[in-house]
Amino acid sequence: MSSIAEQIADRIGVMPASERRAAQTLIANYPLIGLKTVADFSAAAGVSSPTILRFVARLGFQNYPEFQAALQDELAAQLQSPLYRAEHPSTVAASESSPTVCAIVENIGETFRHLSGKQIAQLATLLTSQKSKVFLVGGRFTDPIARYMAAHLAIVRPNVFHLAGQESMWRDRLIDMGKRDVLLIFDIRRYQESLLRFAEKAHQRGVQIVLFTDQWLSPIARFARHVVAGRTAVPSAWDSSAALFVVAETLISELTLQLEKDSERRIREMEKLR
Repeated sequence: MSSIAEQIADRIGVMPASERRAAQTLIANYPLIGLKTVADFSAAAGVSSPTILRFVARLGFQNYPEFQAALQDELAAQLQSPLYRAEHPSTVAASESSPTVCAIVENIGETFRHLSGKQIAQLATLLTSQKSKVFLVGGRFTDPIARYMAAHLAIVRPNVFHLAGQESMWRDRLIDMGKRDVLLIFDIRRYQESLLRFAEKAHQRGVQIVLFTDQWLSPIARFARHVVAGRTAVPSAWDSSAALFVVAETLISELTLQLEKDSERRIREMEKLR
């Protein structure tokens, strides 16, 4: 079942301007603003209460309480720890010989059902400017994706930096970040507070943030210019980052294509230096 954030991503292109403001307000404060009253939600979005109800109806809910119940279910899922998932394993069909593999394949399909080729191309275009710097960072389990992607991007374009080590070391790099630059952040549940603090400071400096997260959305979404929500849940105590790895590889491929001449030249020169 699609999360409310995914439903918004699918429908926001056809929403009237007032409903888009409601959608953007919800995403920026996901999911907590939706758990408040209609009056509070409308005030935060700067739209009327009937607009909020039309927005909720456009997402397929019969009424506001039904919408809030769905958000509450998502919030409960978002807060699940590995211990909880180990003690409450998901039920799967008995005929499935490898339910985790099946879930991973489904996650990849669902992720790309909500992420179009056009969006991938737009993200790649954001990374093409040779004058900008690109920084990548991830959380406890997602930083390997950031490091993997940085290693590839550094081959096809200059000024790519993976932020490793402690949070204090990340903050030291803020001095090198400005409005031309792009920060790619990977953060899935349970969301990392240090990444949120870092994203807020980068946002204050005008850095363009691209967030790679799960279907429940990291709080960093409120600071992000672009949000890519990958499916991560599997019948395990642990979430799977496989879909986000595939997104990273797809973006690497698209960027290499867009920078075809430059990337080919850089790769040729690198081979001569080996």
